[in-house]
Amino acid sequence: MAETERKRRKPRTTSSNGAIEAPRRQYAVRKRSQATARDGGVQPRRATSGKNRDESLDFAQYRGWRMFLNPLWCYHGFFASVLALTFFGLVMVFSSSSVTMVAAGASPWAQFVSQMVFALIGFVFMAIGRFLPLRVFETPRFMYGLYGVCMVMQLLTFSPFGVEVYGNRGWIKLGPIQLQPAESLKLMLCIVLPLALQRVRAIHRRSGRQPTLKDYLLPLALFVAAVGLVICGKDLGTCMILVFIGLVAFATSDFPKKWLVAGGLVALAFITVFVVTSSNRMNRILATYRGCEDGAQTVCYQSTHARYAIASGGMFGVGIGNSREKWNYLPAAHNDFIYAIICEELGFVGGLLVLLLFVVIGWCMLVVAVKTPNRFASSLIMCMTIWIVGQALVNIAVVLGLLPVMGLPMPFVSAGGTSLIMCLAAAGVCMNAMRSQPQIRAERAKA
Repeated sequence: MAETERKRRKPRTTSSNGAIEAPRRQYAVRKRSQATARDGGVQPRRATSGKNRDESLDFAQYRGWRMFLNPLWCYHGFFASVLALTFFGLVMVFSSSSVTMVAAGASPWAQFVSQMVFALIGFVFMAIGRFLPLRVFETPRFMYGLYGVCMVMQLLTFSPFGVEVYGNRGWIKLGPIQLQPAESLKLMLCIVLPLALQRVRAIHRRSGRQPTLKDYLLPLALFVAAVGLVICGKDLGTCMILVFIGLVAFATSDFPKKWLVAGGLVALAFITVFVVTSSNRMNRILATYRGCEDGAQTVCYQSTHARYAIASGGMFGVGIGNSREKWNYLPAAHNDFIYAIICEELGFVGGLLVLLLFVVIGWCMLVVAVKTPNRFASSLIMCMTIWIVGQALVNIAVVLGLLPVMGLPMPFVSAGGTSLIMCLAAAGVCMNAMRSQPQIRAERAKA
């Protein structure tokens, strides 16, 4: 009987010196799992059998209305929506700018060709951001170096290379090329802030002590420096987007919430003082919420003609190319106020479809961010959500007269090289971060 029991037992593998290997392997796996969890990465799944094996990769749970929570659907839906908005934007840029180009003595295709070139460059940046390993964006020296380059470019706006547009000094002109460095700052802030904050989190987890304000000096310095340089150029709209990005980055980290609330109140007070001390900004606000008493030829001119365009569109619009407001009535018709031309030419239906595409982008980004166990990737996606979708909603609200005129372009749609390139690059980086989600990573590995 004893002999039979010995035969049934599975022999344990031993090394040459007689040490048992199984406990050693278990210890090594446990240490790797702890290190991965400490760094905010994805813990390896346990090898189980039967029904519970690869439970996290089971897609049967996404049926009915739950299909909207499917990370794979969101991953591909995000990419499809970005492409749809970009190509639709090319069409609308041509439609809204052709008259302006002819009036300037250029070809009616000039702005379209320029936007097409920017789109091609943006797709190259999108591919780079998509296919680079995520660990590249988690390299502090490299990312901080790129952030420093963007800060230097923003400083050049105060040099002789700087160009002032509509009272905002936020552009630099290098020969025939004109850039808006603040657009690259948005992208870099979405990367370096989560990176710096997750490094602070990793230090606290290893040491086991409570965080102090001194620990957060680096991320706070990165954030304040970007906002300070942009606000010095009097670009309140871009500054507001940077503040939103910063608040989301700190909110999705272990930053103490009482400090976050205090910082938000300080930022609100600062922006209020910045607005009150400027007669131009105060006039815009008063014109938006109190109406214009001196006619439509002053500060209300642009918003008034935007409403004319929207009203002319009706339900189905006047047809692509048939806008009346683009005949030099509506300023920046192919830039910040392109949504008004969309509503005029495609009507309520066209305007609603554009809005729905941004809702799809925002929903897909949020779903994947919530389901991504990598804290850095999740925070990065959240920051880019508030940038892309938040800026689009602000742009639409300005055109509809719900917010004062701020000079923010519509992502992927408005004419503008720097904005389009950086938005497409951000989409590529965002897709890269989405691949940290286990189901998306498994699907991409099979492909």
